[in-house]
Amino acid sequence: MPRVRGAIPPVLLVCLLMTGCSSVELGTPTPSGTQSPAPGAAAGSGRAIAVGAGPQKHYTVEQQPAAGSCHYRMEHGEPLEDPACTPGAISPAVTQANLKSTICRKGGYTSGVRPSAYVTGKEKRLNAVSYGYTGRMGDAEYDHLISLQLGGDPNDPRNLWVEPADPGHKKGAGVNNKKDPVETKLHTAVCKGQVTLTAAQQAIVTDWTTALTALHLE
Repeated sequence: MPRVRGAIPPVLLVCLLMTGCSSVELGTPTPSGTQSPAPGAAAGSGRAIAVGAGPQKHYTVEQQPAAGSCHYRMEHGEPLEDPACTPGAISPAVTQANLKSTICRKGGYTSGVRPSAYVTGKEKRLNAVSYGYTGRMGDAEYDHLISLQLGGDPNDPRNLWVEPADPGHKKGAGVNNKKDPVETKLHTAVCKGQVTLTAAQQAIVTDWTTALTALHLE
């Protein structure tokens, strides 16, 4: 029997024998306090969406990323979050099975779980330093990447960022961005059963500017 040249390296052999191998991004820092991801809640980037603490009776000001460690990126002419600082986090209190009693219930859901302005006001100022944001604070939104109406965690620092105003926004005109209508359309689609909660969360974490197109909602 002829001799086989080029023996398969042990690590590769183990990989081939297992059911599929996935690449791992090395050197990516893991936020402190990261909890186990929700089963099946994988983000579009291939990473699982973290699960936060969920609604709390008393919220406290959460520690923010180090000053200047977060960087905005531009996609389709819109400012997006830094996925290393703001990867998103979902609330364990909202699931596909309980939509009618949570985010889709009549009378609203978000007002009952939203942290107070006292807490978010302090977090917003700290997060602005994290992102190096120097614009008018009144024109920037302290935004839930996965909105509360899509089951985003209310106060997990991985789900909140200072979202700058859209390009061309008139200074001093207050918060007015194109992400909010996208969130509302996704919420409507989830409550109508057009898309699943997980799909909507994945789409907005991946890139909110393409979320509706990706889910065939426009």
